[in-house]
Amino acid sequence: METTRNKAQIKAQILSAFHFRHACKAFDSTKKISDDDFRFILETARLSPSSFGLEPWKFVVVQTKDLREKLAPDAWGATEKLKTASHFVLVLSRLKSGLAANAPHVQHMIREVQQCPPDIAKMMTGAIDNFQKVDFDLASNDRVFFEWGCRQCYLALANMMTAAAEIGIDSCPIEGFNKEKVEKVLKDEGIIKGSDFGIACMAAFGYRAKAPRPKTRQPIEDIVDWR
Repeated sequence: METTRNKAQIKAQILSAFHFRHACKAFDSTKKISDDDFRFILETARLSPSSFGLEPWKFVVVQTKDLREKLAPDAWGATEKLKTASHFVLVLSRLKSGLAANAPHVQHMIREVQQCPPDIAKMMTGAIDNFQKVDFDLASNDRVFFEWGCRQCYLALANMMTAAAEIGIDSCPIEGFNKEKVEKVLKDEGIIKGSDFGIACMAAFGYRAKAPRPKTRQPIEDIVDWR
């Protein structure tokens, strides 16, 4: 009985967070997220799943006014949010050079982070190489390879936004920017070095300045097919 009640409470709490979360368009610039709360949000990104556990991401938390101002002209979907959000995050994804099976990052993840023994590391490398070249045919197109990394970054982003909503913090995912121009700014600032990363998306975090309009979604029967 107690377990059933606890489960019901947890489910209700999770759904409440999903109803609370929305793409916040206007943040209250006078309210700031505590360091402890934002470390919690970042930790949910760090613990997120990724294909083969390769963690292709990097999260750049942009708090300086100078860098926010430099990003604004080429980030039309973030102009106001850069001015008012408590925390602003650039989500970077590794490019093909960093995600190919024999790339130093991939080998570091397999051998040092995941601590695979040599025989398992060799098997994993082969499996990743076959996946990239055959199963998903990523290797023949550099942009497709990059987008594969981006898809994984979006898993981390979703977890960050849900975690934020769980503790009453608003967020907004952002794709409204010129990728090439933003990446130039990041290269000029020394944030992107060489051809290691590209920008996948942006996200703003803070506290809403006004109540959002009611959430709209398709009914469940229109999006789920049971077979």
